[in-house]
Amino acid sequence: MKTKQFCHFGVKALNSVLPVLLAFLIGGIIILAIGENPLTTYRVMVERSLFSLRGVTRTLQLAAPLLLSGMAISICFKANIFNMGIEGQLVFGGFMAGIVGHYLTNMNPAAHKLICFGVGILCGMAFALVPALLRGYFHVDEMVVTLVLNYAMARVLEYLASVVFRDAGAGYVATPPVQDSARFFLIGGSKVTPFLFIALAVFLVMAFVMTKTKLGYTITALGKNPSFAEATGLRSRRTVILLMLISGALAGIAGTGYMLSEKTFYTLDFSGSPGLGWDGMLIALLGRHSPGGIFAAALFYSALKTGSEAIGLYANVPNEIVAVIQSLIILFLAVRFLNEKYGLAERLREKLTARRALGEEGKA
Repeated sequence: MKTKQFCHFGVKALNSVLPVLLAFLIGGIIILAIGENPLTTYRVMVERSLFSLRGVTRTLQLAAPLLLSGMAISICFKANIFNMGIEGQLVFGGFMAGIVGHYLTNMNPAAHKLICFGVGILCGMAFALVPALLRGYFHVDEMVVTLVLNYAMARVLEYLASVVFRDAGAGYVATPPVQDSARFFLIGGSKVTPFLFIALAVFLVMAFVMTKTKLGYTITALGKNPSFAEATGLRSRRTVILLMLISGALAGIAGTGYMLSEKTFYTLDFSGSPGLGWDGMLIALLGRHSPGGIFAAALFYSALKTGSEAIGLYANVPNEIVAVIQSLIILFLAVRFLNEKYGLAERLREKLTARRALGEEGKA
């Protein structure tokens, strides 16, 4: 029994690691094609992200919002709820927290930060409430609704940042920076802020909820068999709405923490490219929606980002190569996801077997 469980765990681990290995292999071929040594490039990435105090603390700090966005995605996906609005929820929460962080003045630092987080959480939940109600009461596809709302929110925030809340002193579209009383400053000589510890605490609470509580059992049951879960008394409508709201709250915390510790003001590329919300989806898929997997995937992905900042300085390779590797990981994870969901490999195998059988009958 233990051997079987170990083999099952090994297969799952291999399925998670394989997309990464393939992406780095193809990335290495590209680096070779431009006349550089891929081993040297990867060594620089690892050393600068994991084997220096500055690199390690930077990696940990970058992992903070990724832990939360990955968990926000996972808590819904595991229940077969496809909340694609994490990016919009995160950015909306961060934007409004930044506005409150700037326009509230002469405040106690602790109170100011709490208010900012409260606003960010409420905004993330408000964004998630619309698709949650549509899915729960009218069976409207939440994937379509959240994708549309992402685009709508981006346009609304672009208008607010460009016209209503624009910082007149900035030479580009940006909101005014948050007050010092709302900011998280670096601890000592490291690249870490207190937001990292807030993110870790929230992540651990959610990990406990997902693995040790009735809600966690309900999430698993809904994901595996929604009809059976409903028949056995697990109220799927209420659970769907609750999970969407929790997911929105986590995204709001991630956006608020990122605003108060990293950006301090809103710009049109606030959460980067492709965005912290979309990065969270990659992390959730890479970690297979388990808390331990998400934690490992967030650290790996943040180390990749830290390494990308270094290779442009310490290796003769453009740091865009990291974006290529990230894109390849997404591609391979998407293939794995579609195969697991729709059994593409099994269907292909059945078709090939059928054709082979027909060919043998024709020869006979």
